[in-house]
Amino acid sequence: MSVPTKIALEAGKEYYYCTCGKGKDGTFCNGSHKGSSFAPEAFSVEESKEYFLCPCQKSGNGAFCDGSHTK
Repeated sequence: MSVPTKIALEAGKEYYYCTCGKGKDGTFCNGSHKGSSFAPEAFSVEESKEYFLCPCQKSGNGAFCDGSHTK
């Protein structure tokens, strides 16, 4: 089972969430999807603070953990 990744994100900065599950940390895109049908999901946050990101790619809330890894 994957556990959420707690990470500090900066407001207004663009991040790229890994949707293929092949990324080194499973959270941020590192280009491992190349040659597949997957593409990273761009996202940003409105407030600089710590967030829980989803490394299992099962969240219904994009990059943000919604607890789907427990099901």
